[in-house]
Amino acid sequence: MKNNKILLAVAFGLIASTANAQEDNKATDYRRSSLYSVLVNHTEQKYADEIKEAFMDMEVPDKYNDHNLSVKVIDMEKKLKGAGSDQENKAITDFLNNNNIASRLVAKWFNRDAFTGQCDVELVKERGLYNASEFDKEMAARSQRAQALLEDAGEDLIGNTFVLVNDIRYIDKSQKSKVAAGFLKGFGAALGAFTGVNMNNTFDNLANMIESIKGFKVKINTFLYQLVWDEASAANFYQNHYTGEPDEAKRQAFENGRGSYKLKFAGKVESKGNETSFMGVNEDQPQVMVLKACTRAIDENIADLGHEVEAFRVKVPLLSSEPITAQIGMKEGVQKNSRFEVLEINEDPATGKRTYKRVGVIQPVNNLIWDNRFMAVEEGAAGATLGMTTFKKVSGGDFYPGMLIREIASK
Repeated sequence: MKNNKILLAVAFGLIASTANAQEDNKATDYRRSSLYSVLVNHTEQKYADEIKEAFMDMEVPDKYNDHNLSVKVIDMEKKLKGAGSDQENKAITDFLNNNNIASRLVAKWFNRDAFTGQCDVELVKERGLYNASEFDKEMAARSQRAQALLEDAGEDLIGNTFVLVNDIRYIDKSQKSKVAAGFLKGFGAALGAFTGVNMNNTFDNLANMIESIKGFKVKINTFLYQLVWDEASAANFYQNHYTGEPDEAKRQAFENGRGSYKLKFAGKVESKGNETSFMGVNEDQPQVMVLKACTRAIDENIADLGHEVEAFRVKVPLLSSEPITAQIGMKEGVQKNSRFEVLEINEDPATGKRTYKRVGVIQPVNNLIWDNRFMAVEEGAAGATLGMTTFKKVSGGDFYPGMLIREIASK
């Protein structure tokens, strides 16, 4: 077992070192949760088209696998009832169930061909960081180890598939903005009269920017669902629906049995509606303004959901141990009082199943927290160019690059 830990340490250390040297300076190779993100678009509200366009331009957060399906926008004419509640919303749950979203997520995991029913495990191998040739050999042998590898993939990968439904509401603050803009225009005229210099153009431009940018704000209710992948659902899929070659009977069995796959409601949060700084956004870039406001609010909700739902919390590898650093930051909700457990990865040599053991606790260094929020660099935010967050040890022994860290919920 000790040798096994050493091998994993070396492997993950190499992964982290390689990633740190890449152009994008990201540690990319570790097991992540998978995410399908959906927008509830209220077609009657102001800026509905701009919000929809901005959402379609958003990238899946880099701490999650992109598991998006073809439908990313649900158009609704009216406001969702009960959006202010902490409970699941019936309209959203019904949409997910009626459209068999759970079965579609499963089908994507196994690259299922809708016309032939044929599946494969290429995505499972890729996201699970399995040795491809060894994985294929075990699957072909249909051994006990093969079964264990599939169970490991199910527990650590497929079962950590989430649906994020974002109900975005534009908050109209234009009246306040117009008051401020009117004051600036009047001030410009008065100053021009006093100095004899025409200040109207300067102050008019500033006033117009306030009207168009400072008046934009969104509030987002985000609902989180998790794919149910337990022993029963896994057995149902592998025995009745999985086929490595075209099989009409199993293709039809999957279609008839789509309802057997389920999502469970995991939590809901509402963005605090904090002001978004539009430093770095030109006044002739309204779409960038919308994109920044929506991205910041959704990232805030994802971080808050991670605080509430343990299975949804991100795990990232340590980049270095002296000093202790990792590529995680304010985008993921890191604050000076955040605490993270350090996890050692162990693998059972007989089965290949991985487990995580806490070996210590770390805390961010106050002035060395990376501001990796959307457009933080353009904004000139403090900490935006750090590229990583530096931590101090709270407890534990020796750490090494490649160990995973995961935030501990505050009590």
